[in-house]
Amino acid sequence: MSIKIREIEIGKGIPKICIPVTGTTRKEIRDQLSQIKDQPFDLLEWRADFFEEISDEEARTEMIGEIREYLREKPFLFTFRTKWEGGQREISQEEYGQLLRTAAQTGKLDLIDAELFRLPELSKLLQEIKKDFKIAIIGSNHDFEKTPSKEEIISRLDMMRQNGADIPKIAVMPEDAGDVLTLLEATREFQLAFPDTPAITMSMGKDGMISRMAGEVFGSALTFASGASASAPGQIPAKKLQEILEILHEKRR
Repeated sequence: MSIKIREIEIGKGIPKICIPVTGTTRKEIRDQLSQIKDQPFDLLEWRADFFEEISDEEARTEMIGEIREYLREKPFLFTFRTKWEGGQREISQEEYGQLLRTAAQTGKLDLIDAELFRLPELSKLLQEIKKDFKIAIIGSNHDFEKTPSKEEIISRLDMMRQNGADIPKIAVMPEDAGDVLTLLEATREFQLAFPDTPAITMSMGKDGMISRMAGEVFGSALTFASGASASAPGQIPAKKLQEILEILHEKRR
């Protein structure tokens, strides 16, 4: 089953391409937006934890509005990645929840990333956000140290699904090719077990690059590509990734 966000369907056909914007200042963000205007992407992620004015609600709201205007009808994903999951800043749980709510209240977002595996107690707040603002929730978990077992990966995805994630997401770090296979097997088994829930999975780093290309085969609905800059190790430039995804899609017909 796919989830329709504006004009795209996440979970149907070719995995959708998401480009992150990671500028620290308004100028850097504008420059990055300018640099990706000719890049192929389906939705944009604003990594708000990079933004040096993120604690200023007025500045944050203005930046959200500016990005929304730039995107026109393309979907907008808001992400504040905490230090605990590889992001730029430490933030209390209360501040994190409030940040997500005030971002949603702008009425300009389509999706919000929430670290649901680490903070399942946010489930109630996220359900309110979904109901009040018609925003889809990506429940995320990032393990930069290792690749958990296949069973653990499936369990984490399912836990986030049960806590209200429309699209559970997990990113793990491989030590070798075997770890990448573990991630791919877990992705496939999760999709077989929960066909109504699109998932996003990736194995990071150079060894894991193949996982960013193979989503249509194994069941990952979206992949992150580098536009002006990468936000995680192993991201592939958007134009190259689009070519690969299209080749794989055509050859599977």
